[in-house]
This record gives sequence, structure tokens and C-alpha cells, in this order.
Amino acid sequence: MVTLRNEYLEAVIEDMGAQLCSLKDLKKNRELIWEGNPAHWKYHAPVLFPFVGMVNGKQYRYKGTTYTIGQHGFARERAFCLAEKTETSAKYVLEADEKTREIYPFDFRFEVTQELVENRLLISWDVVNPSETEPLYFSVGAHPAFRVPLEETAKKSDCYVLFPGKERLSYILVDLEKVAANPDKVYNMELENGYLQLKDHLFDIDTFIFEDAQIEEASVCGPDRKPYVTLRCAGFPYFGLWTKSDAAPFVCLEPWYGRLDDRDFTGELPEKKGILHLEPGKSFHASYEIEVL
Repeated sequence: MVTLRNEYLEAVIEDMGAQLCSLKDLKKNRELIWEGNPAHWKYHAPVLFPFVGMVNGKQYRYKGTTYTIGQHGFARERAFCLAEKTETSAKYVLEADEKTREIYPFDFRFEVTQELVENRLLISWDVVNPSETEPLYFSVGAHPAFRVPLEETAKKSDCYVLFPGKERLSYILVDLEKVAANPDKVYNMELENGYLQLKDHLFDIDTFIFEDAQIEEASVCGPDRKPYVTLRCAGFPYFGLWTKSDAAPFVCLEPWYGRLDDRDFTGELPEKKGILHLEPGKSFHASYEIEVL
């Protein structure tokens, strides 16, 4: 693990998955990131690559060959190489090898950079296609789990997520039997001046999936409705909102480039919903930020 620190924040990142394990507000002496207790959920803030969510039946097809891969791809279970490190920043790199090519037949270089700037953590992704002849198809996403509530005396069900300036959001759900998206039914989420209360049973449906770049900013708030952490992700086409259970003391704000398969999708990888495409020698860059308030 490496530790980044400035006068406002301390961030701890582990080699496995280039995962953010801790983000501490030094001014208020409090932890913002979920501790990863496996009694609820063993992760903290995994990076999702080369897929976001599940491919149908854990299988996908490319050029007539069928490949088997688990949920969210493999990056969160692979050790990244620490390529650069300063007091306030770290760059991690994952590259294709024989093991990845068995389940994902592409050359790639995936860089994850995290940098503290005052009271913000900036996270950027760079995906490079090093092949001289073959395209690269991929998705990438974030899955940070923020502690809620922060105070032991509060209840999660009395806390909120704030979507500034929004009165209504549209979303689709997961077909839990097939573990795939059901795009046939679009629902509306009514907000109160942008606030969504994290009431019990809200997430019995699993994950709220927001499409069409609806969400550029979301904040987690205590019972007083004051934000204590904000995630900004302008330009991301998809966003997920999830928690493991009513008892799990965290909520995940998830900006995505790509999402899980539609139910019954059996096409080839280039036809997958939200898939990104890089020509030989090209690169992709995206970034989001977490501000501690």
C-alpha cells in the first residue's frame, strides 16, 4: 500500500486493483471510505475493467469465440505496478499478459492515477491500445463506497444522497434472475429539491442504473442534509447507485463508461451496450473527483 497526504486529506491505495482503501478528512478526523468488512462487502472502491457489471451468463463473444469472465472484469483482482509516486500522487499500471488474454483477447495498457489537490482526490484513467493491427473493446467504471452514516448515533435510513439541481431522474433496473439490465421499463425517481432519502428497502431492487449522462455530481449527506463528500463525474454516460443491504453502512456512487449487458443479449462484443472502441495506437482518457467537505 502507498499513502498520499497533504494538509487536508490522507489517501491509502493498495496495489491490488489500484484500489482506494481509505480517504481521511484530516481537518475533522474522520474516514470517508467503507472499511471493506466482508460481513457486508469486502471491497472499498474497486476499479471496474475491462467490463462494468456482468456479461450475460458470464460469457461474451468476439470474432466467433466465446470467452468466460466474471462480474466487473478482472482488474479489481489483479496487482497493478506502481509506476510513479510523489507525496500527493500515485500512478498504477496494468498491462495485458498471458493470463488476461485467456479471458480477454486484447493487448492493453491501463493506467490509474490518483492525486490529492487540497480537499479533493482526483482520479484519472488512461487506456492505451498498443496493438498495431487490432482494435480494443472495453468498459471502465468506478465503484467507491462511502461511509453512511458517519456518526454512530445516526441511522443510514435518515441520511441522503443529493443530486444538485435535479427534481427527477430516470433509471432502469437489473433483472435479478438473469443478472442483466432490463431496458424495457424506464422508471422515474422523484427527488425533493435534489435529495433522495436512503430509506429502508430502497435498494431491494439492487442497483439504480442512470443512463444518458444524467448525473454529473452527487453528494452523500447526513440527517442534517449537509453534504460531507461529493463525487463529480461530468461526461460519464452511466451512473450506478447501490448498497449491499439496509444494514451495510455505506452507499456506492458509481460513474461508468459502459454497463452490464441487456438481458438476452447474445451479440458480439462490438455490439454490446455502451462498449468503448479504440483503434490501434489510440488512447482513452477519463477522470472524476471526490471532494471532502
